[in-house]
Amino acid sequence: MAFSQEKTRILFILDASNSMNLKWDEQTRMESAKEILNQSVKDLNGIPNLEIALRVYGHQSNVTNTYQDCNDTKLEVPFGSNNTEAIRQKIKTINAKGATPIARSLEAAAGDFPNEKSRNFIILITDGLESCDNDPCAVATKLKEKEVKVTPFVIGIGMDLSYLEQFNCIGAYTEAEDKNSFQTVLKTIIDKALLNTTVQINLNDANLKPTETDVTMFVYESGTNNLIHTLTHTLNRYKNPDTLVWDPFMTYDILVKTLPETFKTKVKLHEHTHNTIKIEAAQGFLSLTSKYSAYNVNFTTRVSLTDDQKTINHQQLKSTEKYLIGKYNLEIYTLPRTYKEIEIKDKQTTSIDIPAAGTLDLRLKTPATGQIFVLRGNESYEWVCNLNKKSTKQKWNLQPGKYKIIYRGKNQYSSSYTTEKSFTIKSNNTIYLTL
Repeated sequence: MAFSQEKTRILFILDASNSMNLKWDEQTRMESAKEILNQSVKDLNGIPNLEIALRVYGHQSNVTNTYQDCNDTKLEVPFGSNNTEAIRQKIKTINAKGATPIARSLEAAAGDFPNEKSRNFIILITDGLESCDNDPCAVATKLKEKEVKVTPFVIGIGMDLSYLEQFNCIGAYTEAEDKNSFQTVLKTIIDKALLNTTVQINLNDANLKPTETDVTMFVYESGTNNLIHTLTHTLNRYKNPDTLVWDPFMTYDILVKTLPETFKTKVKLHEHTHNTIKIEAAQGFLSLTSKYSAYNVNFTTRVSLTDDQKTINHQQLKSTEKYLIGKYNLEIYTLPRTYKEIEIKDKQTTSIDIPAAGTLDLRLKTPATGQIFVLRGNESYEWVCNLNKKSTKQKWNLQPGKYKIIYRGKNQYSSSYTTEKSFTIKSNNTIYLTL
């Protein structure tokens, strides 16, 4: 990872309020927060042009039914370039017991940063339950006067996080559903602060809006097979593509596993800014049904582009799949095969209902050699299947249409014995033939 040459300051604000004593997986919220923050601080040791500090709230006064100390916030370890061990030792001694003065802690944090120019970040680790009254947006004004960028990080499971929506006037926030996601998201936020180069990938629909999502992306070092990132494209709570942290000194090839896949090559990033990568990925849906079938049918459909016969997907009956907009050929594995040309349109569902099959129940007086054909158009007969030379009782489920059996007895040794029998198959009906 290549770090910024400009000085970066990160202030960690740790929630030590009484609610952090609640259970979260196998630990309390506080135990998890302390453990992961401690490891994260350790990993920052020795990084050039980086200073960190620690502020804690809710750790000095016990909260009771009649009292809470809304001034319980303290800068425990001020900014310094060699203070990671001091911060780690202080974290170990913190116990959760008090109130939750989030806004007042942010207000006090404005004075924690030295006046000389630097890139300033606050990472707030909290369970998100504010217990003291204050105006976050008024706090935001003071912070912005010092050019302090705030990234609230929220540990939250099944609780009311609506209060922190107010912090949109300051910065973004992210929930951690469990301890592992807490660790991942905290690392991502720290990386954002250190690299200062972020990325969002817009998978655009037909209106050039970034609404497409929920698809795997493979990100390679450009021109190589060196896989850098494997990601599931995600829209955040505001329905915007989420923000990623990538190395600005690398060129990328992005492969998006839509059906069919799409890609963008030789992607270069601008350093120290937010980059938007736009990829055309307008999609619609293909739904396959056989609504009126009396049989429990289960067959697949081969999907290919009209101008490219390479198989894109084998789609199951009674399923709906997403495809890039365009024209496709369908080869439906009925008997006989069913062929269709379709068009997938943006955000629309193309529904194909396959006619219910009928049944041919064939009885032969003696074994025969022969074939079944279906009439295509007015004159063309297409092969469907061969008769079983060893059996006098045979049965097939066939698509509706006009058919012909051409056969002769197995033990007849002249083509003059060739016989034809025409028949018609209707959906959900059985036709009995005795030859």
